[in-house]
Amino acid sequence: MIGSSSGAVSQSLEEKAQLCSACHGENGVPQDPATPVIWGQHEGYLYIELRDYKRGNRKNEQMSAIVEGLERDDLLALAAYFAKKPWPNLSQPRAGSDDTTHAERVAGSAQCPQCHLNGYLGDSTQPRLAGQNHDYLLKTMQDFRSGARANNDWMTALL
Repeated sequence: MIGSSSGAVSQSLEEKAQLCSACHGENGVPQDPATPVIWGQHEGYLYIELRDYKRGNRKNEQMSAIVEGLERDDLLALAAYFAKKPWPNLSQPRAGSDDTTHAERVAGSAQCPQCHLNGYLGDSTQPRLAGQNHDYLLKTMQDFRSGARANNDWMTALL
């Protein structure tokens, strides 16, 4: 982790990004399925989440410690760096047809495609959900529902 702002300033973008790989994966595939894919995620969304960790609006001890010593320009550069990476193939098992039908019905009634768009590819500040770690998505929805994550008023109200 980045221990001080002076250490953060002297690191190159690649060194800062390498730190992210410890959890988010060397090749963009996180080892822990509860960790989100950030390779190929939308730049605007990545920046907002990094900013929210730094401000304390989104809670995670590891992420808060990592962004603590970073400046706005660092957050923007990291967001751009990871957004340019190709989205990885997680090789997750596909849901059965009954589960898929149920999930599509629930997602449609919850209005998910209005923000995350058809195919759940997101855009700009709306995250891509398609191909994301299933465990991460489930935990994220549970956290919005419980109030453990509250950095997006729309998601908190929706869930």
